[in-house]
Amino acid sequence: MQGHIRKREAGSWEYTIDVGRASAQRCQSCGRRFWVERRPRESCPSCGGELILADERRRETKGGFVTRRDAQAAMSKVAVAVEERTHVASSRLTLRDYLTKEWLPAIEHTIRPTTYGSYVAHVECHILPALGSVQLQKLAPAQINALYAMLTLAGKRNGKGLTALSVRHVHAVLHRSLKDAVRWGRLARNPADVADPPRVTAHSHEMRTWSAEQLAAFLNSQRDDRLYALWHVLAMTGLRRGEALGLRWQDVDLEAGRLCVRRSLIPEGNRVAVHEPKTAHGRRVVALDPETVAVLRGQAARELAEQSTTESWDDTGLVFTNEDGQPLHPWATSRCFRAAVKEAMLPDIRLHDLRHTHATLALQAGIHPKVVSERLGHATVAITLDTYSHAIPAMQEEAAAKIAGLVFAGK
Repeated sequence: MQGHIRKREAGSWEYTIDVGRASAQRCQSCGRRFWVERRPRESCPSCGGELILADERRRETKGGFVTRRDAQAAMSKVAVAVEERTHVASSRLTLRDYLTKEWLPAIEHTIRPTTYGSYVAHVECHILPALGSVQLQKLAPAQINALYAMLTLAGKRNGKGLTALSVRHVHAVLHRSLKDAVRWGRLARNPADVADPPRVTAHSHEMRTWSAEQLAAFLNSQRDDRLYALWHVLAMTGLRRGEALGLRWQDVDLEAGRLCVRRSLIPEGNRVAVHEPKTAHGRRVVALDPETVAVLRGQAARELAEQSTTESWDDTGLVFTNEDGQPLHPWATSRCFRAAVKEAMLPDIRLHDLRHTHATLALQAGIHPKVVSERLGHATVAITLDTYSHAIPAMQEEAAAKIAGLVFAGK
């Protein structure tokens, strides 16, 4: 490894050090060299000439040191980092160019389309407006904290602030992108590791649930609706929206009273796509109560009747479909649910809150959290207990009463 120190005309000192070989592109016309970091250029940005790949020695120069000793100390640190393979080549790449030209294209086909869409939205709407012009290697934890504070105060388009949970989602996207930057040799450390996103103390305020009486009232009001069976299954099994819409008749065993969750319908714009369940634990068997079995038998009869009266019926094998047999679009299904809730004149909840209602009622009924966790397809019981902590106080009170009854039964 070679390096030297020299004094500039302005009086300051600088060092130049060889940091090893690296991939580069040379222009055949003007001879300019461009280091290849993640994505090679298609042509020379200066003259438009053809570029060829080359393996060349890379040198770094840094100046502005007051004394020769300062320059020597800084160069020694770089030499140690190069020797330990922890050195990161200096770059003026901005956070905007890194996120939009490198990170998002690299991860697009490695995650679910809906997840990718949310990443793009967070990057474009929340991260880039505030930090896009900052150089990636100069991004500091203080700047990240300032972003979180700004989003908390006025992160929405209407000028209102984001919830703590929403800011945590932004943090998760930024943290992962910077973690990948470290892994790809763009950063020496992740500044988001020491940033301070707002703390979310409970999830209960993020969900709204119905009581057993309200749920029964809703289902009774929808018995004549074409989507009644869908609302019933969602409420009585805790399936996610996409899992229910992707359910096929071959996944349902009415004789045994159970269904298997094997796939999920995910919206991709105006179309839908079939994907694996959200997690590995999402592939599961869910037991059905007799009433739900009867509802599904009625759904099968309804579907046979529609097949016989519809000329363009498409046999997709799905349990819940449009009038022509085509899959129901998740977004349209949620709109139908909102309209049904409004018609029933019940407290407004989202379609996903039927899942929360199922879990909350199950825990309040004394069903073991492990069983509830398995029905929901959670990875661990801890996730279930953390998410539905609002249902625990009632269980604690019941437990205290039962223990007291055992201890003082003879009095």
